[in-house]
Amino acid sequence: MKLQISDTFNNELPSDSNTANTRRQVTKATHSYVEPVKPSKPKLIHASKEMAKAIGISENDISSKDFLEIFSGTETYPKTKPYAMAYAGHQFGNWAGQLGDGRAINLFEVLENDKRWAIQLKGSGETPYSRQGDGLAVLRSSIREYLCSEAMFHLGVPTTRALSLMLSGDDVLRDMLYDGNADYEKGAIVARVAPTFIRFGNFELFAARQDNENLKKLADYTIKYFYSELGKPSKETYIAFFREVTNRTLDMIIHWQRVGFVHGVMNTDNMSILGLTIDYGPYGWLEDFDFGWTPNTTDKQNKRYRYGNQPNIGLWNLLQLANALFPLVEEVEPFEEILNQYQMDFELKSLQMMRSKLGLELEEENDTKLIQDLEDCLLLTETDMTIFFRNLSNFKKGNPENGIEIIADAFYKPEEIKDSISEQWEAWFIAYNQRLDKEILSDNKRQGKMNAVNPKYVLRNYMAQLAIDKANDGDYSLIDELFTLLKNPYDEQPEYNNWFTKRPDWARHKVGCSMLSCSS
Repeated sequence: MKLQISDTFNNELPSDSNTANTRRQVTKATHSYVEPVKPSKPKLIHASKEMAKAIGISENDISSKDFLEIFSGTETYPKTKPYAMAYAGHQFGNWAGQLGDGRAINLFEVLENDKRWAIQLKGSGETPYSRQGDGLAVLRSSIREYLCSEAMFHLGVPTTRALSLMLSGDDVLRDMLYDGNADYEKGAIVARVAPTFIRFGNFELFAARQDNENLKKLADYTIKYFYSELGKPSKETYIAFFREVTNRTLDMIIHWQRVGFVHGVMNTDNMSILGLTIDYGPYGWLEDFDFGWTPNTTDKQNKRYRYGNQPNIGLWNLLQLANALFPLVEEVEPFEEILNQYQMDFELKSLQMMRSKLGLELEEENDTKLIQDLEDCLLLTETDMTIFFRNLSNFKKGNPENGIEIIADAFYKPEEIKDSISEQWEAWFIAYNQRLDKEILSDNKRQGKMNAVNPKYVLRNYMAQLAIDKANDGDYSLIDELFTLLKNPYDEQPEYNNWFTKRPDWARHKVGCSMLSCSS
């Protein structure tokens, strides 16, 4: 297995002079060198052939001893130096100070087909940034991250990727519900891939310490390798950089809203500088359409990171990034202008996104009311978001009286669809039918366009939990089945129709199927 190594982050940016792997405050450095812990008996469970090919690894290489050893952390690839990144962050709205890669170790960067990829291991042992943690990860959370990273990519959502999922052969102690009942679980390691894992928090760390010299080095590095079209460093370039990060962040969140994804822990240290979905912890998919839903038990009371609030949190996080970048510009107005534009762009892009979900190509003044009325209907009774929008594509112009029948499978409590609720739905379908009369697309063409933005299959929490339960018994077949299914989430795939269904009743309150903790 020969890779085109092209390390830049740890070669061009300042490293921690202390090479001891001890918890500490790290200053004047973007990273600390640290070796992954060697797993006792690593075993490859699954690998993404597509991602492997992208970084220059063949199918034959995947089954090799080299692949197993490098991506389990057993051996270090020749002439590379693994490291953990230093960053800070705001967690649940509060400044948390230094955080850093507490359970992730970056192996190296690869330059393949003019694309740069950074590869890191999650669950490969403690680092100077592990705080009270052990730096390890369990099979449960690793399966969720591995499957969701690739599923999101195939949904068209900007995301980090996953290369491989391995068992470490070691048991890890975890208190899954934070209720004092810790237990041992199987340890696992995920190899994660992205052009870079730099976060908002990397910039916040230097800004908080008034280390403007290294703040500038980090910004210049990021622009050089990932925003080179912006030109050489200058005040104008830093402003353009912030504008581009803002636009990418908004586009990512619009995609989240489109497919019903809830990140669950949108802290600034979990925000990619490239506008990628990063850190798949207590995430979840809307089943019942509910703006107030969050999958994170830690956020259950305040619901800061609820589905409907994700665009606002994106703005709040960007404000923290603006504060961090301010020393490079020393002008408030450009940042305020960009943040104000975010709010206007959200309204526009959100409207465009909802039009696409409804199969509307023309722009009509009353579309906002049509969408608001639909959302009101969706909130009348428990309604599955994915099934509703997918089945809505079967609607035929001129038949509004058939509307409720077409979407009936989306209702969790169909017996409630009567009286005022059915009347409200019927009124909406009449308005929708009238709106479609203004469109020129045929029913079939509209259906094709709607099915290209409304997925049939998403990684519902109960699906991931079923795969986890089997994997804990040594059966990895469901991981492979879901991985294959989710590579084509917009296709009909009739052989997998059993996954196009509402959350089963047994999963409504089951641990891992409804809400999750930050524990991994």
